[in-house]
Amino acid sequence: MTPKPATTSGAPLALDCRYFAAGTCRSCTWLDTPRDAQVARKVARAAQAVDADAWLEPVVGPAGAFRNKAKMVVGGTVDHPTLGILSPQAQGVDLQDCPLYPAAMRPVFAALAQFITLARLEPYDVTARKGELKSVLVTASPTGEFMVRWVLRSTEALARIAKHLPWLQAQIPTLAVASVNILPQHMAVLEGPEETVLTARQALPMRVNDVTVELRPQSFFQTNTDVAAQLYAQVTRWLAPLEPRDVWDLYCGVGGFALHLVAPGREVVGVEASEQAIAAARDTVRQWVDEGRPGADHARFVAQDATAFALAATHPPDAVIVNPPRRGIGPELADWVQRSGVPTVVYSSCNVDTLQADLARMSAYRVVEARVLDMFPHTAHMEVAVLLRRA
Repeated sequence: MTPKPATTSGAPLALDCRYFAAGTCRSCTWLDTPRDAQVARKVARAAQAVDADAWLEPVVGPAGAFRNKAKMVVGGTVDHPTLGILSPQAQGVDLQDCPLYPAAMRPVFAALAQFITLARLEPYDVTARKGELKSVLVTASPTGEFMVRWVLRSTEALARIAKHLPWLQAQIPTLAVASVNILPQHMAVLEGPEETVLTARQALPMRVNDVTVELRPQSFFQTNTDVAAQLYAQVTRWLAPLEPRDVWDLYCGVGGFALHLVAPGREVVGVEASEQAIAAARDTVRQWVDEGRPGADHARFVAQDATAFALAATHPPDAVIVNPPRRGIGPELADWVQRSGVPTVVYSSCNVDTLQADLARMSAYRVVEARVLDMFPHTAHMEVAVLLRRA
């Protein structure tokens, strides 16, 4: 048995990663800390920020092969591309064997590297500000299917990608969705607003618990499927005994929470600014209605800013779920919640600092239960879900 690589202190890594051991990649900043110590540190930080009546046991998923999405920056040259990250000197660092990704992704990465050469896609040179291909984004479904997206500076290479796509589909028979995203700006963002889907299928099915959501190219979905499933299940358990007649899922993405809460006699509304995400959620609901799933005809999804939606509402629901980006819900929405009279709020946060700030503005509520979910192992990041009841 091959021993795990050790750190300079001699302690084994929490996950066998040759890139970290060699100093090639240090994105997993806590990889030299034992997993139980990582989780304990996160729980302590969350408890420091959130005053809860009770803390549930933390959710701890797999140490490796947990990421369903790979954001691979492309470097190197057309004939010798790298897929991974850029070094501090803006040189490509190849990470195709990164242990955070499931083994099924590795042949996909290898085929994509060959495709770059075949389609003559020039990697973008950050220093020289020239080239076309910035990154490739790969998403894996629990069913074994994949979505691949190329992020380009312009449409110059679009025709070549379309021309050679049949070759890639032959190499990856489970390639369900392929698209091109255009990001012309020289800036540190993942993608631009323009997307061209090159396949007949528009969405990748992502099954979580007993719910299958339709993930379109520009839709947000949690990167850790196993832990996301437990997050959705926890929120469902919190709300089930309260039997809310109407529920809002704000910042709903493709509708993960909302779809888990569909039930006879309940009105469910999902609100999300991304039109692609809302289109995906509506696709799921239409399918459910056609199948005769109970309660599906009382679920609707709205493409709108979450704060604007709440402020324009004529009356509050029985329960509100918020799952905002790292910036949190912000003062305006937090103040609306404070004065709304909503009996129950569930807040799922990926940033404990903004969670703490938002909770401070909602003093009418007490945190009945809270739970840390280790959504992002080997880093300081975590998901914290809290159940709030109006005092």
